Amino acid sequence: MVESIHEIIQRISEHYKKKGKPEAEHVIGYDSSSEGLEPIYFFITDLMNDFGLKTEKLIDNFTSSPGSGHFGELGQRATIMQQQGTKILADINVVLRSVLNLIYDLKDFKTRLQQYGGLKSKDRLIHEAAVLSLKQIWMDKVDMQKGNSSIKSMALGQAGFVTLIDAFLSISNEKEADKLDLNERVKRILKPRIQEFNIWLAQSENELKKRYELEKNYLRSQVNSLKLYSRWAKPYLKSAQQLEQKEAGRSVDLVKTFNTILLELTLFGKSKLDIKSSAFAGDLPQEFAKDNFLKKQKRNYNICILVDFYFRGIPQRVSQQQAHYSFGGKTTVTFRAYVLNDDEIEKLNLEISKSDLEDVFGLIEGATTDSLGRLQEEIDSFLNEKDEEAEKEKKSSEVNPFLALIGVYEKKPKKSDEKKEDTEIKIKEKPIKKESWIEAELIRPLAVKKADEKVFNLFNTYKKAHGMVSYI
Repeated sequence: MVESIHEIIQRISEHYKKKGKPEAEHVIGYDSSSEGLEPIYFFITDLMNDFGLKTEKLIDNFTSSPGSGHFGELGQRATIMQQQGTKILADINVVLRSVLNLIYDLKDFKTRLQQYGGLKSKDRLIHEAAVLSLKQIWMDKVDMQKGNSSIKSMALGQAGFVTLIDAFLSISNEKEADKLDLNERVKRILKPRIQEFNIWLAQSENELKKRYELEKNYLRSQVNSLKLYSRWAKPYLKSAQQLEQKEAGRSVDLVKTFNTILLELTLFGKSKLDIKSSAFAGDLPQEFAKDNFLKKQKRNYNICILVDFYFRGIPQRVSQQQAHYSFGGKTTVTFRAYVLNDDEIEKLNLEISKSDLEDVFGLIEGATTDSLGRLQEEIDSFLNEKDEEAEKEKKSSEVNPFLALIGVYEKKPKKSDEKKEDTEIKIKEKPIKKESWIEAELIRPLAVKKADEKVFNLFNTYKKAHGMVSYI
């Protein structure tokens, strides 16, 4: 990740862009060759929850020196995960190609069936157009298999049969062939061909419908297989990414041949400022406790605590049968306090999702779920289709003017997916609204005071619990 979380906060928040630092910052240094990061991490996590903070982990990185045994063990595990994930992705590509081919076939079948539907139309022009279209298909798909004796080959390559195509397209049965002003040789070719076409026309629609339904069932089966493979692939891809190591660069804490590990963790806890309770307590004007004022407040202000862990330790293998390690070393814990409104937190989450922290999840979704998602509309059009005429009748029967009088209206169809990307684009494009006078002069200062108190109490409670010098 190029930027740290506190750097992102300073960039997106106008308040901290001007201030240039958090509301409060406290640092604890802890060096023990026998005690690792785990007890420190879980103690602080539980403590944040006890303080009423909704806590989440934003960063979880590690780097091992190439010469350490820990590096080799995790490298082997990562390789196994990568190989398994790659195998399943190969299977996904095979099924995906099958789904694409089925969709193209079903589109072709659907177009053909629409032409058969035109035969039943009462509109003479639509009926004639459908017949001509099906005759062209019959000449290209069926009659063409006869080679040089097909209608097109004879009309284009043999003298005396130039009018054969036009004659075939203009008649509908054998009797009409006798009425045409053609020589007998052409009529002898024309009559059996129009008879063959009519037989094909009567049988092909039913066969095409059967094939269409079979292809749809097969598509449903392939889609289910694709979803299954996607679920199988995700754990391997996710585990492979989690076992990837962060590039240490020129850090002096990591030497290639030393037995060293670096860990970076970041926790983010937040709690909403309760304006109503603060007004009752006298910290804000009494008017702020009224419902009319609270309804006008479009966004909340949040007390935010950012805790960064930096650990440099020595991995020690504690089990010969299983590759399990314990870590002892130096831990630096930094506590920072911020006050962010809902708009700033949404912007922060968006920036984090764009960063290296979430790149892997985009890869996983792109390789699995998104492969299916891009085709979902096409797939749904076949798997969820209903008879159009039945749908029209259903819609017309649902129209009831008396129900409309009491406010019951026809439900609008839901969109297949309200893309999360649309929300992200809106957050990205919409600038954070400038603070009002009430927010800047009354609400934020109170939240800053509470954030300062909370981060100090968190820091001081940890020190007391571990026998360190405390200030209170």
